[in-house]
Amino acid sequence: MNQFKIAPSILSADFAKLGEEVNSVLQAGADIIHFDVMDNHYVPNLTIGPMVCKSLRQFGIDAPIDVHLMVSPVDSMIEDFIKAGASMITFHYEASHHVDRSIELINKAGCKSGIVLNPSTDINVLEYVLDKIDMVLIMSVNPGFGGQSFIESSLKKIEKLKSMIISRGLDVAIEVDGGINENNIRRVAEAGADIFVAGSAIFNSGNYKKSIDKLKEQLAHVSRIE
Repeated sequence: MNQFKIAPSILSADFAKLGEEVNSVLQAGADIIHFDVMDNHYVPNLTIGPMVCKSLRQFGIDAPIDVHLMVSPVDSMIEDFIKAGASMITFHYEASHHVDRSIELINKAGCKSGIVLNPSTDINVLEYVLDKIDMVLIMSVNPGFGGQSFIESSLKKIEKLKSMIISRGLDVAIEVDGGINENNIRRVAEAGADIFVAGSAIFNSGNYKKSIDKLKEQLAHVSRIE
């Protein structure tokens, strides 16, 4: 099987016991912890910041933490999350005044870097930076809230992005965030995705292992040409 990764979004977790929640999904088979940062400015919601990331590290979480910045401006937050223990940092293309500079901040710190594309953002914005990043996060819902339905047109965008990556001979992962569940994850993978963010499909399921196993079972049937 391809090296697919499941990344539960803690936006749907119980924040009263966040450390235990993160441990539970990791023990249930999660690969990455997805950390949604919203500022009530770039997106209409307010969530968590660097102190929570640092607290998870101090709690003993050593799995990769994938920080998704839905904030503007981004550069100061990049530096704060690097210090807090982020493993990878992605930011929205429209949220940075100087995209190349923001990428460089992440790369110089030794973190994996990525650009986030909203549903209406064309992949052509990656033309001059795709060779400088480790991943592209495709939003398959509009950012700002959990529990939304998957936007079907995202599949074509994933396919186009995968073709662009292959044609350039690059090693860039495609992450998809929004409405991922056992009914669509296989199609998303076949379109070209590598990392799958799932929030409510896991944390609201009542059985983390069972829900992650169902996602991975669907991925086990995926066949695609790399």
